[in-house]
Amino acid sequence: MQRIKKGDEVIVISGRDRGKRGTVLRRVDAEHVVVEGVNRVKKHQRPNPMRGQTGGIVDKDLPIHVSNIALFNPATKKADRSGVKQLEDGRKVRIFKANGEQVEA
Repeated sequence: MQRIKKGDEVIVISGRDRGKRGTVLRRVDAEHVVVEGVNRVKKHQRPNPMRGQTGGIVDKDLPIHVSNIALFNPATKKADRSGVKQLEDGRKVRIFKANGEQVEA
């Protein structure tokens, strides 16, 4: 089970964007995710009339390594680790390590 999934609220714990919060937009591979508003760069875009793209400078979110982010726990308002717990009916759910509550995703 993945510790961080698409749609999770995360906080950056290291790097130039330390302290920023955002939601996970997509997983690039097993170790990289794209977070909204984090690791944002300016890209000089060339116009492409075949695709209907206009040229100019666009902001783009680049992937960030999962070791540099942590789940945001709304109960404690801090970064938290996640664990896996098996329920009585056999389902596996993610929980916050600090208070044992289930991760809503």
